[in-house]
Amino acid sequence: MANILIVDDDTAVQAAIRLLLERAGHSVAVAGDGRKALAILETGEFDLLFLDIFMPGMDGLETMRLVHQQQPRIPIIVISGNPVTLDSGSGPDFLTMATRLGAVRSLQKPFKPAALMAAVASSLGSAPRAPSSSVRVGEVASRP
Repeated sequence: MANILIVDDDTAVQAAIRLLLERAGHSVAVAGDGRKALAILETGEFDLLFLDIFMPGMDGLETMRLVHQQQPRIPIIVISGNPVTLDSGSGPDFLTMATRLGAVRSLQKPFKPAALMAAVASSLGSAPRAPSSSVRVGEVASRP
């Protein structure tokens, strides 16, 4: 299976995604911010990266730019718990912006396990393996 890095400052989201991926047979590492992610990427090879857009310190867009310099072939799935737009219809759509900047997929938190596994499958080019659950990843996570 795949070696996957999850980069998210919310430990509850990290744990939920990690659990789903490990149950599907993937090897998973986690980082709480962009700088830690870059350090982890230097020590190993990864097949896929989950990247939160809004994190303290180095945000996901800057992290993605640096990851593309370091490992240009790694597929990145961006995730965000913030609204797609800051103001209904008038603010920037950060998930779409991230896909235009090179992310292969985007997921708005909270997302269902099936959506996460489908994103993984399409990013890795394999058939989806969705766990049977109605829980939404990121639902219990709160943002300050």
